[in-house]
Amino acid sequence: MGRAGEAGEAEGMSEYWPVTDVLAYLAGGWRVERSVRDLASGAQGSFSGATVFEPLDDEENDETGLLHHESGTFVWQDVARPAERTLRFLADGDGAGRADVRFADGRPFHDLDLTSGRHVTDHPCSADLYRGEFTVRDADHWRTVWRVGGPAKDLLLTTDYTRDAEQEPEYAAPERAPRHDSEPEPEHDSESNSGQD
Repeated sequence: MGRAGEAGEAEGMSEYWPVTDVLAYLAGGWRVERSVRDLASGAQGSFSGATVFEPLDDEENDETGLLHHESGTFVWQDVARPAERTLRFLADGDGAGRADVRFADGRPFHDLDLTSGRHVTDHPCSADLYRGEFTVRDADHWRTVWRVGGPAKDLLLTTDYTRDAEQEPEYAAPERAPRHDSEPEPEHDSESNSGQD
């Protein structure tokens, strides 16, 4: 690692919180604040709302995990409209710190591995590429940053999640100490309009 990386770690510029059981960590309710920037035009928007992760037990498809439902208000160029989306976070056979994230209709979206407290993943969509970075800050805060690039898109979406204290599930802290690294989610064209398409 270069000196810049070592200096950042030494100064504690950013801290990741390892998650030993991703589904247990995500379960419950979260307040959501998202900024959306069109890097080409300079236009900006925002989404404010809530996300609830509820148990998913789909016996027909032999799937267990969490059903993620997000709803709120998306504001773009001073026009506010309701927005929502649904995702499926499925248990991954490779370990409790991992999940397989799918769209509501079951199509693959991305993998998720929070065992180190940080994960980078890609989702190709036609000619566009969605690159997401997930970072866990502590038991009650996590963030996603999605960069969307392609012939017609140049977007940056930053979403901060804060646990809703009224829907706080029990979650045991990881046994390992947090790692220190450098700090930083969009959706697919077929998803609803929460500023992520």
